[in-house]
Amino acid sequence: MALSILNNIASLAAQNELGITNNNLQRSLFQLSSGSRINTGADDAAGLAIADGLQANVTALTQSARNANDGVGALQVADGALAQVTTLLNRAVTLATESATGTVSDNQRTALNAEYQAIQAEINRIGSNTNYNGTQVFTNTPTQIYISDGTGITTQASNFISATTGQLSAAGLLGGAASAQLAFNALPAAADTVTIGGTTYKFVAALTGAANEVKIDATAGATNAQKLANTLANFAAAVNGGSGGGTVYGVGTVANADATASVTGNTVTFTATSVGEQVIAGGGTIASTLGAGQTAENFLNGATFTGGSTSDLSTAPDAQAALAVINLAIQDVAGLRGTIGAAINRLQSASTVISNQVQNLTGAEDGVRAADIPSTVADLAKYSILEQTGISALAQANQQQQLVLKLLQ
Repeated sequence: MALSILNNIASLAAQNELGITNNNLQRSLFQLSSGSRINTGADDAAGLAIADGLQANVTALTQSARNANDGVGALQVADGALAQVTTLLNRAVTLATESATGTVSDNQRTALNAEYQAIQAEINRIGSNTNYNGTQVFTNTPTQIYISDGTGITTQASNFISATTGQLSAAGLLGGAASAQLAFNALPAAADTVTIGGTTYKFVAALTGAANEVKIDATAGATNAQKLANTLANFAAAVNGGSGGGTVYGVGTVANADATASVTGNTVTFTATSVGEQVIAGGGTIASTLGAGQTAENFLNGATFTGGSTSDLSTAPDAQAALAVINLAIQDVAGLRGTIGAAINRLQSASTVISNQVQNLTGAEDGVRAADIPSTVADLAKYSILEQTGISALAQANQQQQLVLKLLQ
């Protein structure tokens, strides 16, 4: 190779290799200082996308686990409150049993009833004042616990775990059933409607397949009284989700959540269900409305359900009647606690599954993103040595062209 002074090729080569070595050395230092193999998109674009996606999953799941734990906390507050209600009801059993016996005087029953009324007042206080994180615990509005890993259809129903505690009040547990009565003065006309709670029932001459239709009986040769009886039987069946009175009442009809229906003559009596009682006890109303312009029907006790009064221990018969109601209330509370317990178990199971997912997804992300420390330390040592040898080679290359001067001596 000819000896040249115009360009120092050896120096250029040494500079190039030294630059590569320096870049690798800097990358190794970055990885060791951050613990991450991927510090910029240039390090591994595909790996960065995968790791960031996994990290988003982990973040969503971590918060979902917190949501589940918060739901468990709220339901445990409800369960604890209901446990105290059961204690109060057990005391009420003692009071009612004592008041029911003939050896107790009226004055003594007055004292017993005063304590019984105080128990009812405390149940009302528990139902209205128990809250979790500023939100009332006992309500008919379902508590929706949101759980998701942040992928897929995030609004789908499977992302929610629903729990409903229901209203809690002395009237709901120990009161008489609320009711409304609707009298039919004539056979209802087609397109007439009656709304009970949140469900509207429509009378039709012929079924169309729509939900909550009530078939008007038009049997040939039947009297108007017979037709009305069959039509009201169909109406009650539609409300109760049961069998019609000889003619099909409709399709797609389920039992009304707020009330049941029974027929006596030309009068339909609607009785609040336990759900309906809780609505009323919580200060709500069950709407009972007729379609606009209808005159053939009228509600006998107004457009809203009237509730029965709560039980008392004023007399021995009252105490005996109250005792049966109290025992039913104890069963209702136990059933509600069982429902709440099932929801708690489900939320705890969901939290356990989420924790397992977080563990595995974090491991997957770590495998993509984390630096292999032993390998990186070895690279650091290698590139440190190469940098030193590269600098030495560059110095030698720069010295090489000075040999030309020897030819001029």
